[in-house]
Amino acid sequence: MSSIVALANAQSYLSRGSSISTQDDTVAILASPNGAFAGGFYKVTTNAFTFSIWFARSAHKTIAWTANRDAPVNGKGSRLVFRKDGRLVLLDNNGTTVWSTNTGATRADRVMLLDSGNLVLMGLDGQNLWESFGYPSDTLLPLQPMTHKTKLVCLYMFFFDISNVLSLIYNGPQFSSVYWPDPYYTSWANNRTTFNSSQYGILDQKGLFVASDKFGFEASDLGQEVMRRLTLDYDGNLRLYSLNSTSGNWSISWMAFTQLCDIHGLCGGFEMIQPGDWSKGCRSKINNTVNQDFLFRKFPGTDFWGSDVDYAEMVPLHQCIKMCLDNSNCKGFSYLEGPAQCYIKNMLFNGNGFSYPYIDFYLKVPKAGLSLLGLPSRQKSVCKVSEIEAPPSSAHISSAHIFKLGYLLSSALTLLAVEVILIATGFWAVHKWHKRTRITDEGSRIISSQFRMFRYKELQKVTNYFKEELGRGGSGMVYKGVLDDERKVAVKKLNDVIQGEQEFRSELSVIGRIYHMNVVRIWGFCAEKTHRILVSEFVENGSLDRFLFDNQNLSPVLQWSQRYSIALGVAKALAYLHHECLEWIVHCDIKPENILLDEDFEPKIADFGLVKLFGQEAGSQMLSRVHGTRGYIAPEWALNLPITGKADVYSYGVVLLELVMGTRVSSQLVQGEGEMDVEMAVGHYAKILKDKLAIKDQSWLLEFVDCRLNGKFDNVQTAMMLQLAVSCVEEERRRRPDMNHVVETLLSLVD
Repeated sequence: MSSIVALANAQSYLSRGSSISTQDDTVAILASPNGAFAGGFYKVTTNAFTFSIWFARSAHKTIAWTANRDAPVNGKGSRLVFRKDGRLVLLDNNGTTVWSTNTGATRADRVMLLDSGNLVLMGLDGQNLWESFGYPSDTLLPLQPMTHKTKLVCLYMFFFDISNVLSLIYNGPQFSSVYWPDPYYTSWANNRTTFNSSQYGILDQKGLFVASDKFGFEASDLGQEVMRRLTLDYDGNLRLYSLNSTSGNWSISWMAFTQLCDIHGLCGGFEMIQPGDWSKGCRSKINNTVNQDFLFRKFPGTDFWGSDVDYAEMVPLHQCIKMCLDNSNCKGFSYLEGPAQCYIKNMLFNGNGFSYPYIDFYLKVPKAGLSLLGLPSRQKSVCKVSEIEAPPSSAHISSAHIFKLGYLLSSALTLLAVEVILIATGFWAVHKWHKRTRITDEGSRIISSQFRMFRYKELQKVTNYFKEELGRGGSGMVYKGVLDDERKVAVKKLNDVIQGEQEFRSELSVIGRIYHMNVVRIWGFCAEKTHRILVSEFVENGSLDRFLFDNQNLSPVLQWSQRYSIALGVAKALAYLHHECLEWIVHCDIKPENILLDEDFEPKIADFGLVKLFGQEAGSQMLSRVHGTRGYIAPEWALNLPITGKADVYSYGVVLLELVMGTRVSSQLVQGEGEMDVEMAVGHYAKILKDKLAIKDQSWLLEFVDCRLNGKFDNVQTAMMLQLAVSCVEEERRRRPDMNHVVETLLSLVD
């Protein structure tokens, strides 16, 4: 009854200046004109709410969309506000902005919930300036397009990958892995095409889904005009649901996987890490240590994809067994008998079985714990194409058994010595041919004498198995390493890189040719299987933020001459990237954390070229999702304008302010204006400085400059840096200078 009352009293739209509170859950909600959808605060737990859109006619509130789903707000006093500047903002009870639309400084006039379930911000002319259809959570509604910008996300993700194929990926705490379409097969074998880059898919109201990669499906109740939703569920399965208008219940009309174990598999002799939650995976019931006596249980026609920690080819089975026995983290290995390839596994996921003995998997089992594991004589390790019997217990292998067998057969092998020598010679010749081909191929991949491809095993050795962490950021974790020639390096494991190996290498071919004294030198990369790693020079003093924002006095204070030198060096680096490179590069994330300082405190820009590389023929523009860090992001990101080097100029201007002030600009919000956003803080300081710089008397500089300098700074250089900063953070990007001009201005005041 309360839901009916709530819908009857719902608002048809929100106008500028109006709001909805968590305490208005019975009256102040939005409703679509046809009554199919409602919007308001949804109670997640006792005192946690999300702002969501749900199906009004379902028996229970079934969520179609949520704003900032992973960060619920407090149940007391939190609000959704349609501000007068045109933004729709979600505020926590303390006034903190936890989510906002990118419609500031627009002519957004009202917020409406359409019959399609699309929440839109409309302009005075009726144009949609922002819509929830562009930012789905875990559900796609009919007529809501699936594009390169949209993703369905829970613990899993439904998206167009870099190859233009609609895919499902598992994003776990330890690894990420594509599991649909079948990663064991090519796109063509999965009936997909990679050659249509439009990346578009849509579900119609009658239950037909079509996509640009030739993937499509139809609902079992195709043709009936019922309420539908395509949802990426908590278990990783993609399902199409249809609503029974009479009962208000949902039924499944299509699903990507008909068997759950095609996603997660079965634990077999292992146990679930968290009972009832397949997403956490499985673990062994016993501990594996090097000192135990092990057996290896063979599973014919079985493989686990994506968890290799070591690889060898042209090795006999007993050597592969020894490799696993010598590695305490080894859970088992896959062995391809023909080319004698060995793949050592440290985790078991993405298991798959085949109806033919393509490859065999050997599970490492402690002899003493075999009964505890409870492995049956007939074992299905994963969902197989057809059931394959595991070998009897006599086929279990241990290292001791292998060597005894070799001893007993030694006499027989002696009689076959000539044949063995001939076979070995043949293998040697083939191996040499493959090796020569591999060396030639690798030689073509060496971009210069200082840039090369590393093997993952080599980087494990270089970093002592990624032991010493230097730092972490949005793009990945960085570890310290030492090469064979005693060069210290920084080894960065990149996150969320789903490019194919060739695409990754082609982008790195540009980065590898970049050389400038104020840009971190890239020595090489690794693109082996799922690993995407960069190897760069080690910069002794770490990042600028450690010195600039050191509130605990753990680092020496940067003197004025050092700060001015840093400003000039960063400007030179950006001018080089923007105007002098073989390819024109926009950094998109200039901030103190990405400015490293060498032993002489000379700056070097890191993490350049990772967002996107594009040439002059592309019009020096880039459209993409928002990159960068709040407080340093240029306004054009929020306005969905093409991104040019002027976005870096804006970020550089913020860094200039921070070099002078010695504090994070985004943390210096004016007291009493609790709703001031991070982005507004930059504009606030720019406005103050414009007024101050117009005054001939520069005594005010003493209050503005970092107090740790004790008044020891150059007034002329300081005023010039602040003047440049103000011009760099202009909202209208055409008014910002280019980096060549910045360099020339700073050089004019160098002694």
